[in-house]
Amino acid sequence: MIAVVPAVVLTSAFVAGATNGRLIAGSDDVAFTSVSIDSRSAPAGSLFVALHGDRFDGHDFVRQATERGATGVLVSRDIEVPAGITAISVADSLIALQRLGRAVRERSGASVVAITGSAGKTSTKEITAELLSAKFRVFRNRGNLNNHIGLPLSLTELASGPDVAVVELGMNHEGEIRTLVKIANPQVRVWTNVGDAHIGHFGSRESVAAAKAEVLELADASAVAVLNADDPLVIQHAARFPGRVVTFGVSQNATIRATSIVDRGFEGVSAVIVTPTGTFNVDLSIPGRAHLMNVLAAVAVAQHFDVDRDAIAARLADIRPVARRGAIVTTKNGTRLVDDTYNASPAAMDAMLHTLAATATAGRKVAVLGEMKELGKDARDLHEQCGRTVASSGVDLLIAVGGPVVDGLAAGAITGGLPGSRIWRFVDAAAAAAAVPAMVRAGDLVLVKGSRSTRTDLIADALVAAEAQR
Repeated sequence: MIAVVPAVVLTSAFVAGATNGRLIAGSDDVAFTSVSIDSRSAPAGSLFVALHGDRFDGHDFVRQATERGATGVLVSRDIEVPAGITAISVADSLIALQRLGRAVRERSGASVVAITGSAGKTSTKEITAELLSAKFRVFRNRGNLNNHIGLPLSLTELASGPDVAVVELGMNHEGEIRTLVKIANPQVRVWTNVGDAHIGHFGSRESVAAAKAEVLELADASAVAVLNADDPLVIQHAARFPGRVVTFGVSQNATIRATSIVDRGFEGVSAVIVTPTGTFNVDLSIPGRAHLMNVLAAVAVAQHFDVDRDAIAARLADIRPVARRGAIVTTKNGTRLVDDTYNASPAAMDAMLHTLAATATAGRKVAVLGEMKELGKDARDLHEQCGRTVASSGVDLLIAVGGPVVDGLAAGAITGGLPGSRIWRFVDAAAAAAAVPAMVRAGDLVLVKGSRSTRTDLIADALVAAEAQR
């Protein structure tokens, strides 16, 4: 299915041609080792792309980038080119970076799998990459490099010649996924779900779904869409896709489905996975049904690429949670910390609280929950809903962190039956980080989760550091 993939040489001539640029210094046969947008860490031999943002201008740091090791620069305004440096001038450096990413992606010949959704993108990306690695050389974009800057920057790394690239596509406004699809031109498009993440920018889940559905655009009959059969807001867009549709979920009509599910909460989940080519058992260390859905999506992609079922099962047995996305740390005194602090949305918060409810523990269940951002006019109501889920999940102690809308967490928890004496309130993560370690007991199971900007990661780190000092 996949041809031998040649490496791409990032010569100054190739870069200038791909970006509609003009060589203004140096020769056209200079080969760059990589592409960088950070002057502080430009690798030796790299091409530094000077981007202009609201609070910075990369052109002011060209000399710093070359002193760090960059041998070429791509610029969109007049600069003093340091001696011995190759320089390419373009009309717009961001558009040029996007064109370069697309050009490398096309020249590399790699198959591209693009993943979007309101929750589970990164975990699905990581699991998919692991499964495909059983058969192919696989590239995956790092961290949160999933936007109009991070994605094309990631795609330039396909110059190294992988067989398959697995990338995630992020968005918080209409049209962003469409732009990313144009750049990545994916053969396989995965849509995990629709939730309330960024709903403040859209007004409704239906509008969020319409924006996410841009992942299905610009496809032809050879493309494949991997869609969540259990999410009606996803499935309603399936008919518009011109290629092959593969579904996943627990629904009877899902192409890839899970049955006989045993949910042990943060201890993991077991299931039988049914596929068109047969069934196999999985015993996962990653927690909860939400992660099981991510696994099903990844299995669908792996099966499309003809990865052997036994290889899939073997790889799944070794899958562990991604850092800050449900990773579990057991301290010396037996306290278990679930660090899910990378980000949060109402759907993701709900999923983790249900996982907390399904986990057996001898100690208390403690939920340290930070404010969820970009929820618009419904922010207070959505926090209240999560508060009611806190109460129904058997949480013994709720620690709510953030601005005024987080009062909704406490109000919802009280409405759900959690006594007010078991609820603590902090205005920010720094204040919580100073107090929470002393509130945790040996044997407690502690979930820490919140939107990235709420910085609940500081609380998780404080809990680990406090235990190390005891």
